[in-house]
Amino acid sequence: MSKRYLERGVSSQKEDVHKAIKNQDKGLFNNTFCKVVPDILSNDHKYCNVMHADGAGTKSALAYLYWKETGDISVWRGIAQDALIMNIDDLICVGITDNIIMSSTIGRNKHIIPGEVISQIIEGNNDIINMLKAYDINITSAGGETADVGDITRTIIVDSTVIGREKREKIVRCNIKGGDIIIGLSSSGRAKYEKEFNSGIGSNGLTSARHDILSNIYSQKYPETYAKETNKNFIYCGKRLLTDNCVSHENIGKLLLSPTRTYAPLIKRLLVNHFKNISGIIHCTGGGQTKVLHFCENKKIIKNDLFEIPEIFKIIYEDTNSSLKEMYEVFNMGHRMEIYCDSGIANDIINIANEFQIEAKIIGFVEESSKNSLIIQSEKETIEY
Repeated sequence: MSKRYLERGVSSQKEDVHKAIKNQDKGLFNNTFCKVVPDILSNDHKYCNVMHADGAGTKSALAYLYWKETGDISVWRGIAQDALIMNIDDLICVGITDNIIMSSTIGRNKHIIPGEVISQIIEGNNDIINMLKAYDINITSAGGETADVGDITRTIIVDSTVIGREKREKIVRCNIKGGDIIIGLSSSGRAKYEKEFNSGIGSNGLTSARHDILSNIYSQKYPETYAKETNKNFIYCGKRLLTDNCVSHENIGKLLLSPTRTYAPLIKRLLVNHFKNISGIIHCTGGGQTKVLHFCENKKIIKNDLFEIPEIFKIIYEDTNSSLKEMYEVFNMGHRMEIYCDSGIANDIINIANEFQIEAKIIGFVEESSKNSLIIQSEKETIEY
């Protein structure tokens, strides 16, 4: 990883975390995208429970910047979506697509985050819950915690925890095989259930994106949006303003703040039709396009026909002089969900995706190998991990 990324106290691969948990119990199955445990809730051996916690990450600092600069408080609704969908779209990777209970956890610095912001976040949660309900994905809010922790939180942290229950036989395990093809689901565009065009940014890599493309004037105006321990050379070292123009959105700020897309309605349909023919579902979040390497063994993953790189990632690439190898390791670069499956169901999956107005295509394939590796054939070069 580049010195720039590590200097900000961030690791896309979470090496320390993986090292810390390597000896922990894996749950009922050795290789699922989320840890699956026995049905503690009902004590039914035919069922299992899955609990997951995640959040919007440093995207909330970007929302704070935009709100302070423009007065547009509605951006916090998108942060609520980010925090919830980063959980929901991990759950769907193991096959849980309904009857989900969620709890929201917000830690704020009350000196600078007023109650109006909290209201927007709560209303944003309700928006996304109601949208998913229309597609028979039922999420029940069980409340949560809003803590005033100004001594340890500079602005605000927005997280969620979710839990679901499913039959063990319906859990999607990662059993990726040589001969599988990979179908990518685009992260950008406007899905049938989205209110506006999605830039594809999701909720990963925002520390890098924010500091690398935005102007240093924000470091002077909003020192509360970064850790004071960070080397000043790596704080808001870009050339753009939040209000600068871009092609697909109102401005750069809205491009960066585009809410994380959910694939839940689409995945629910796929599992009804093709559960037995799916070898794995990978949510390309932390680790970007290399995420799959945590969920296969002795496989060569070849991604040789990726989507065109969306505008937001082109801007980050051009503004930072990052290597493409680093970009694909940090960002989704155009697709955030992958289906590993038999080639015979590819056309049906693509057609179902198109019904939801989500672009989908075969982006690669899997080969048996003596070790794990990933080959990405990008627009400019071939990259190996």
